[in-house]
Amino acid sequence: MSFTFAPAVREQVSLLIALAGASGSGKTKSALRLAEGISPAGKIAFVDTEARRGLHYAEQHRFLHADMRPPFKPARFVEAIAAAEAAGADVVILDSFSHEYDGEGGILDWADALADAGTKAPGNWKEPKLAHKRMMNALLQCRATLIFCLRADEKIEIVREGGRTQVRPLGWMPICEKRFMYEMTASFTLSPDSPGIPRFDLPHKLQEQHRPFFPERQAIDEACGQQLAAWARGGQAAPRRTKADLFADARARADQGSFALEEWRAALPERARAALKEISDELAAAAEAADAQTGAGDDSDASALATEQAA
Repeated sequence: MSFTFAPAVREQVSLLIALAGASGSGKTKSALRLAEGISPAGKIAFVDTEARRGLHYAEQHRFLHADMRPPFKPARFVEAIAAAEAAGADVVILDSFSHEYDGEGGILDWADALADAGTKAPGNWKEPKLAHKRMMNALLQCRATLIFCLRADEKIEIVREGGRTQVRPLGWMPICEKRFMYEMTASFTLSPDSPGIPRFDLPHKLQEQHRPFFPERQAIDEACGQQLAAWARGGQAAPRRTKADLFADARARADQGSFALEEWRAALPERARAALKEISDELAAAAEAADAQTGAGDDSDASALATEQAA
């Protein structure tokens, strides 16, 4: 067998992303926002193992939905992803993928059933592990981006120190097969005290080239997905646009007098318009507060200033 080598070029790289966390940590919302950034056209499929809970977000986000019911064997997830790709999905969200491990008919349940049937350990694990391995091979060949939402448990250890029993928290651990997270392009742990914001002090995987896409103490959003998608296509991801950037651009264009303000605003992406409105509201509130402190009766000057700065 002969081998042919060619210069390495990054293009159309597949993305596998895992979001793990307890209930209320913002996994589903974050997955949808990330997916919308990756596929602005809305070619998103949602495989729902949570009794159709994904439909809670149907009025806020646009996606195809499929209700997946037990048994949650590995092969059924492969079947669901293949169906999503056939339907034209660029991004497939699997929520919750933890069911493949500990759900009804998942590999734990499957191994227990074989054990109850008289198969001796470790023989009862052979068939479920092989099915999981085959599933992983299929996932790694998938051309759509896959986003896995995983449940997480807060782990503890109990130790004896100085004659006293001590309970040590070990952090949130994702519920999945132990090697699953190693296959991810990126993975994050979210917690209920800061929904949607990755906790970099908890287990995660984020390679150096992806770190600028996920700033610390910021929620996972559409911009994260846009930059990941640009990187996966082989292009150079544009830097994140901050409120200060938008304000500076608007001010520079206004000074040049080279555009009609309302037309420019209308041409902005929805996220940019929302950011400008937020700035305008903040400035208007600041002006109102200043007037209240000084007891000024006429707020025309402050309002004019707020309007000018927001533009």
